[in-house]
Amino acid sequence: MSLKESPTSTLTHQVHREATSSRSAQPQLYLLFHCDQPLAFSARYSLGDAEEVAFGRASDGGGPKLALPDVGRFKLSVPDRWMSSSHAVLRSVGNQWILEDARSKNGTLVNGRRCERTSVADGDLIELGHTFFIFRKAVRSPHSPVSLEAGELHPPATGLATLVPALAEEFEKLAAIASSTVSVVIHGESGTGKELAAQATHKVSGRQGAFVAVNCAALPSTLVESELFGYRKGAFSGAIEDRLGLVRSADRGTLFLDEIGDLPESAQAVFLRVLQESEVLPVGATRPVKVDIRLVAATHRDLEALVASGRFRGDLLARVCGLTVRLPPLRERREDLGLLIGMLLRRHFANRAEQISFSSDAARALILYDWPRNIRELEKCITAAAVLARGESIQLAHFPEPLRAAPSKPQARPPPQARPEGVAADAGELQLGESDQRRRDEILSLLREHGGNITAVARALKKARFQVQRWIKRYRIDAKEFHS
Repeated sequence: MSLKESPTSTLTHQVHREATSSRSAQPQLYLLFHCDQPLAFSARYSLGDAEEVAFGRASDGGGPKLALPDVGRFKLSVPDRWMSSSHAVLRSVGNQWILEDARSKNGTLVNGRRCERTSVADGDLIELGHTFFIFRKAVRSPHSPVSLEAGELHPPATGLATLVPALAEEFEKLAAIASSTVSVVIHGESGTGKELAAQATHKVSGRQGAFVAVNCAALPSTLVESELFGYRKGAFSGAIEDRLGLVRSADRGTLFLDEIGDLPESAQAVFLRVLQESEVLPVGATRPVKVDIRLVAATHRDLEALVASGRFRGDLLARVCGLTVRLPPLRERREDLGLLIGMLLRRHFANRAEQISFSSDAARALILYDWPRNIRELEKCITAAAVLARGESIQLAHFPEPLRAAPSKPQARPPPQARPEGVAADAGELQLGESDQRRRDEILSLLREHGGNITAVARALKKARFQVQRWIKRYRIDAKEFHS
């Protein structure tokens, strides 16, 4: 039965329907986090066929429910006692999406600011009661279901779960290639979960040997061969027994080269032979030993740039780059924060995780913070806060100072007034540190110089266009005011 044939259909984890729209980029709404039940709710809703989404409190228990009372109209009910039965409405008006509070008891917030009616932009944080949503204006996901809840995700291994379609495609590549011998390079900033993805790849591969991790930056250049290939007893002073070495320890398994861009030059040459010949020569031995290894490498560096500068061997890069998978920084996958927080709470607190909750201010700070050290920083922050809370709800005060400084207190939107050049209408009073203020001033200067052309500004800053757009949004700059 189609959605149109069943106008009262409710989409839950038991019903998985494909969106009728065939457009490759659609607006999507992510149910990110519920303060009182952080393990319970994470979901993605495709708005490609929606003209209106009405939000309200669910009258019964269970998870969030998306119903279609009429064509183009969605009703999203969330079991949140802090939400009103009719809380807010999100409408498509022309090329904009307008969010309007429905005279709710606890109000509607966008990016931490209370509002009665406002347009929402890509990446805006919507707060209704104790539930947080993120709005995305155009997400490429041609076969996205109307409703996808966290419980419907079936990742092939721990660490490969995501609600972000682009990242899901990267994880699917890893899963598809895992059982082969094709080498993999996982690219991403420090702390984005590269080793976790490598371990997941090994688990899915079915290889019988061990997963052996090598910290390339810590390999002493004078001991490269003995550390990697092992040695025979008596090969040198102190070699009182045979040692396998790291490569042979991964025989029939997976060898993970962490931060391969930091591999010493001497190690690059000797390691190339391992990949070419599938054999190692232990120190003190006269015959090479065959090895069967699957290589997974990780780096935060641009390996092509290292080759161009002569700091990395091009022939080694050709050997290791079978498939390249890119993990985005946490600030670019905020849609997964609820999933990640739930995973971390379960990992560290097991059955006690069900009792952990967050205040609205604490949850808002978690979502609005930039996470420069990514998932590793999130893990330390969450675990420490849960211990400091001593069984009570986690508060903003339980977080470290950088996180407490993130915008977290609800504020009323300022009334219209004369604004300085380049400041967006909803900018309010910016509180920026010295480095942020310098960057903001530089962007303003370049926008004036290039007539508001963001691509030209990105080129001048030698940054990606999306990074400049992110700064423009963060510093609440109205780039349109500079258009020639």
